[in-house]
Formats: sequence, structure tokens, C-alpha cells
Amino acid sequence: MKDFEDKVVAITGGATGIGFSFAKQFGKEGAKIVIAARREERLQAAVQTLTEMGIEAKYFICDVTKRDSVEAFADFAWNAFGKVDVIVNNAGAMLQGIPVIDLTVEQFQHVYNVNIFGIVNGSAVFGKRFIQQGTPTAIYNVGSENSLFNGTPMGAAYVSSKHAVLAITESLKQEVPDFIEVGLICPGFVRSELNDAELMQLGMDADQYTSIAMEQIKAGEFYIVSHAYNIVRINERHDAIAKAFEQYAPRYEGDNEFDVWTLYTRLMETSGSE
Repeated sequence: MKDFEDKVVAITGGATGIGFSFAKQFGKEGAKIVIAARREERLQAAVQTLTEMGIEAKYFICDVTKRDSVEAFADFAWNAFGKVDVIVNNAGAMLQGIPVIDLTVEQFQHVYNVNIFGIVNGSAVFGKRFIQQGTPTAIYNVGSENSLFNGTPMGAAYVSSKHAVLAITESLKQEVPDFIEVGLICPGFVRSELNDAELMQLGMDADQYTSIAMEQIKAGEFYIVSHAYNIVRINERHDAIAKAFEQYAPRYEGDNEFDVWTLYTRLMETSGSE
């Protein structure tokens, strides 16, 4: 989607950090903005800033972990502007500093409820409505640099949740009609309120980051990337995997005999011909 003039963009986690910065970026492109988060005072402050910038914006209090709350957010957005063209599923939670063997199920669930099920709720609720609306629309899910490469010490809950966002978004892209664009936004280390304030000051400025991301969004890219050094980490992982396959599972003629994708495609073709 190259042109956002008079488009309606809904953003979860839109009161602060990357979400708020995206609200400003889309607004500068001429979009109308609906932001959602749990803290009303932060939402009010964000909308006031957007309004002062000349951007038409509204807010809604929403808990993305609850499907009915996301449904209510969608109702509000459609009632406010008569349509929605873009959903940015940005709301996130972070838990760092705890090794895997000390993490409780409840701690994993907290992070997963926001980072995974919040994405699922937003994609499902807005995706179904986009299909009914039948116009060119877009779903952007905010993953992380950690969607693309190795886990990090003391960060298993967060990193594993972002791995899941990658898989969910790749599947979603192949499932929805062609008029719905799907993208995976993969921020690197960007300043936000997700972690220790002193540490987060070392990250990239959020407006700098979203300006990089917006160019890729307008170009219709699926993988929306930023921090250049990440390719080093990605290649480290891929090189290690390639080495393992070369040594223990080398290619041979007809080696797609047990490939799930190949078998699934054949099954669908057979079912369709009956």
C-alpha cells in the first residue's frame, strides 16, 4: 500500500514508543489514526500531540489479550471513520533477566498473551472485517529482530514469542485474499518503555526507526528491517543450520518425498480434481 492519504490506520500499543511513532508517520502521510492501549492518560496525551500536528486521531482503551476487547476496538474504529484500511498489531510485553529454568509458566503466559495472542486477536478480528470490506487493506504485525535469529540468554520468553509472530505472520500472508497486504515489522533495539529506562536510552530513536520502516511499508515489503548488524546474527544461525544439513542430511534426488509442503500441495491438487 503506497498511498495512505485519507486511509484509516488502527494501531495497538499506540500511545507510546514505536506504536506512537508509527501513528505520527502514518499521520504525516495523510492517514486518520485510531490508537489503542490500556492507559487512558497516555492515550489522551498521544492524541493531543497528534492533533497538534494536524493529524486527525482518536483513541480507545483496549486489552489486546481479550478478543472481545479487540472486537470493541474494531467497532469503535469503524464507527468513528466508516472504514479501516490498516491494522498495526504493535502492543508488546517484555520479560528479561531470568534464565529458562527459573521462568514460571505464569511468566511465559504473560508475555505470550500480549505478544502472541494479542497479534492473533488483532489479525483475526481486523482480518475478517477486511475480507468483508473487500477493499485494499493491510495487516502489519510487529515482531522483532529476535523473530529472525537466535535466542538470547535470559530472554527466552520474549524471544520465543517473537519467533511465533514470524510463523503466524508468514502463514497469515498465504491465507488471506490478495487484496490484503501482510507485513512483518522487525525492529532492532529501539527506545521504548518495554525495558529498563537507562538501558533503553542506548537504542535507536523511535522516530528514526519508523522512518526507515515506513519506506519499506510503502514499497510493499514483507520483511521490514532496520538495524544493519542483524544480518551478522542471521547469517551465523543460517550457516550453522546449513552445516548441519550438509553433514547429516545432504540433498539427494527425490529428497522432497517427505516434504510436508510438497505433500500438502499434492493432496490439495488431488482433492481439487475429484
